Amino acid sequence: MTGRYNSQETRRLAALHRYDVLDTPPEEAFDRITRLAKTALRTDIALVSLIDADRQWFKSRQNLEASETKRDISFCTHAIESDDALVVRNALEDERFRENPLVTGEPHIRFYAGVPLKLSDGDNIGTLCVIDRQPRDLSDAEASMLYDLARLVVDELELRDIAMTDSLTGLQTRRAFDSEAVREIKRARRYDREASMIIFDLDRFKSVNDTYGHAFGDTILRKVSTICAAELRSVDMFGRLGGEEFGVFMPETAQDGAMEAAERLRKTIESTPIGNDALLINLTASFGVTELSDTDCVSKDLLMRADKALYQAKDAG
Repeated sequence: MTGRYNSQETRRLAALHRYDVLDTPPEEAFDRITRLAKTALRTDIALVSLIDADRQWFKSRQNLEASETKRDISFCTHAIESDDALVVRNALEDERFRENPLVTGEPHIRFYAGVPLKLSDGDNIGTLCVIDRQPRDLSDAEASMLYDLARLVVDELELRDIAMTDSLTGLQTRRAFDSEAVREIKRARRYDREASMIIFDLDRFKSVNDTYGHAFGDTILRKVSTICAAELRSVDMFGRLGGEEFGVFMPETAQDGAMEAAERLRKTIESTPIGNDALLINLTASFGVTELSDTDCVSKDLLMRADKALYQAKDAG
């Protein structure tokens, strides 16, 4: 099946979007790799190219002005169809590319070599590629180096994904939560939109660990994460901030709406016996809620205010 929107392509796009890297600013970790590729292989251009549904977008680029091109004219679309390197010695002599606007016009591609960025789960989400404006060959040693550098790109992406995902609950880590909240705050500021923050933690959770053991406590945290996620919208950001504390950032939501959501979560936790096949217990949770104010610049501003409200709730019982 060669259609772009088959099940394999749907899975590939889902894998790409999971890394949340499209349309992010340049980063030295990736620029270092493309600089090395350009220098070591003595080419005009080097790119980290990610293949989205209808475009290729460059996370890193050396000696190229464009930040993206249409997918249907990209060499990298062909490169991700195989796990092997795609090498085009002279695009003018290749019937697939000789009339390509990237060949007939800027950047006047002649030589192309691209290695797929293959994730651990097997999906090719893009390429590390080098481009020259003159025909040339790629030696075995150069190909080997390109493969190694492509692996470094994948390693960087996958290590970041691990750092951004809480291994116990599958929720965002505090780092990921803060990062996405900052982007949402900037968006809300730009378009004069509302947003709110909820923080909650499980009451007397230390006694759960002390009484039933940490393995049972981990089960509780996973189950709470699951039942709360089911109560939230797909646009809401849900993270484990540390220990038994959780955060929810709610775009397009004023404080009244966030209060209603918090009350839903509170009732869900209180009314749902949680545990394993051998033991179920009932828990309660305390909540703090705040909305984006005119003076908030970073997520820390909302977190501190919501955290203060949380401890006021705890003090009030």
